[in-house]
Amino acid sequence: MDLNQIKNELRENIMPKIDLSRDVSDEEIGGIIDELIISKGKEVFLSLENKTALKTELFDSIRKKGMIQPLIDDPSVTEIMVNGTESIFIEQAGRLFKWNKSFGDINDLNDVIQQIAAQSNRVVNEGSPIVDARLENGSRVNVVMNPVALNGPIVTIRRFPDKPIMIEDLISFGAVTPEAVEFLRRLVVSGYNIFISGGTGSGKTTFLNALSNFIPSEERIITIEDSAELQIQGIPNLVRLETRNANIEGCKPITMRDLIKTALRMRPDRIIVGEIRDGAALDFLQAANTGHDGSLSTGHANSARDMLVRMETMVLMGIELPLPAIRRQIASAVDILVHLGRLRDKSRKVLEISEITGIGSDGEIKMSALFKFDGTRLRRAGRLKAVEKLERSGFTEDIDDRL
Repeated sequence: MDLNQIKNELRENIMPKIDLSRDVSDEEIGGIIDELIISKGKEVFLSLENKTALKTELFDSIRKKGMIQPLIDDPSVTEIMVNGTESIFIEQAGRLFKWNKSFGDINDLNDVIQQIAAQSNRVVNEGSPIVDARLENGSRVNVVMNPVALNGPIVTIRRFPDKPIMIEDLISFGAVTPEAVEFLRRLVVSGYNIFISGGTGSGKTTFLNALSNFIPSEERIITIEDSAELQIQGIPNLVRLETRNANIEGCKPITMRDLIKTALRMRPDRIIVGEIRDGAALDFLQAANTGHDGSLSTGHANSARDMLVRMETMVLMGIELPLPAIRRQIASAVDILVHLGRLRDKSRKVLEISEITGIGSDGEIKMSALFKFDGTRLRRAGRLKAVEKLERSGFTEDIDDRL
């Protein structure tokens, strides 16, 4: 009998011994595991190393996330990719490596998935095979199950820093320049609507978190996300909302669109929306156009111009409107586009900061570059045209020269 078989047998014996009618401490579970391992050791030879490994794996499978718990606990691991039971890949220092372990048993992997889903009040099964969730430490989790995933359950975990990355950190990393940061600080304080775009892993959420620290602390902020990731600091009047999937108990889904509409009735000064992927773009634009200056959001795109095209497409996913009307909504709602990118050396940079200046004679949305990354540094490329919000906030000194 190999260790996997012994582990499965012991796990089946552990669960009936746990009193689910009350909270059971880690020490109690550890004691139950010890008793069963000692008893099993009388039937088959188990070395001290085997006993230690069995206790760790059994405890982690019940209280934690099974064999991947050490990876979750390791702050140097920024991404964990479980490809069924065959292989596990991790990202460290921006590079991918294959881990030297993998799930040997599909039941172990399914146990971890169900534990993650349950802790986030989500349901994942063959009838609902895709789910987004989060771990206790704030890490984002995506799960894809059979029959969608052909090579078994796929789990992708993106870990965020335990300590939120501040704007000073981004400057020290070379992601953005002090001049651009001061420019953006004034825009955030003054209530410009800012949309952050970028590709996968470009740091959109991190940058949104950093920008949010410039929001005046006396304002009421409502955040809306598919899976709560934002770590906004220093805002006492902060309301956090998260979407909900439908479940087998008959609960209806609560979408990002539902939450944006609800947020408008909650007296927000600003609305911050996590990554927009669908018709919620229309609701965000309408919110930004109805007096909620200073709203922030992010979206996936390969360039600032592509983000505008994607935004048009996402609005059409929610409602059929003439394209000119959609473009007028975008041009009226979004003041500034910040585009991020991940370079070949794996570093993340602000590649462009542009102002939306209206609709051109050709019917296209006009953009004016304010900062551009030239391959080595983010440099000034133009001057801000719409300075009214800055002036109302008292930033009138040397606007033309400094901004």
